[in-house]
Amino acid sequence: MCPYWTVGGAAVPLYSLCVSLAIVAGVGLFLHEIQKRNVPREHNLAILLASLVGGVIGAKLPYVFWNVSLFLQGVRDPEILFSGRTILGGLLGGTLAVRLVKRHLGLHTRRGDFMVPGITLGIVIGRIGCFLRGCCYGTITALPWGVDFGDGRHRHPTELYEALVCLGWFAYSLRQQKTETGILFDWFMASYFALRFVLEFIRVEPPLFLGLTAFQLVCVAVVGWFGLKLRHAPPR
Repeated sequence: MCPYWTVGGAAVPLYSLCVSLAIVAGVGLFLHEIQKRNVPREHNLAILLASLVGGVIGAKLPYVFWNVSLFLQGVRDPEILFSGRTILGGLLGGTLAVRLVKRHLGLHTRRGDFMVPGITLGIVIGRIGCFLRGCCYGTITALPWGVDFGDGRHRHPTELYEALVCLGWFAYSLRQQKTETGILFDWFMASYFALRFVLEFIRVEPPLFLGLTAFQLVCVAVVGWFGLKLRHAPPR
């Protein structure tokens, strides 16, 4: 782990730096994709802003909701109450915000395909930040690549597992044709939430129902939804 980078005597939190770089990379790649493929510029800025705002709110809201009990118990420390964020919530929040904005503007075209490279690269950078910070790790393992995150036990580096898969998705999405049907985005969402469902079995998360974590229950619903969309989608 390496949570801080000392620059000129100042300690820079690498997790926050990685999150910032992930956002910049995501925005930059989206703008690059729509410019490279001559996508009409109408309302692209509104869609981009909606995805960013919705993503930030969605990433934080679950932790705020789960920490209500702490607030009711008298905890007032913002560092505790507002700590944590989830990529799952960010993806869902961004998707929902874009749908609402498109409905308001009367848009029927989709820009999700053009966001996939930026989203996947952003997840790669963000998960590297998680690894350096020592959060979102997995259960204890005897595998040779197990990592000690500070408790003296070797654990699955689930952050890197996820980063590697998303790096593959990033490389794949760069070569794929982007259309306004959004099928590439739907495939990414279905596969990413399926990946997270599997990784939850080796992550340190408490089960909520039927032996599944809260994240897994969300993943089941999301994979089912996008699976239905892909079943009725036109061929690419």
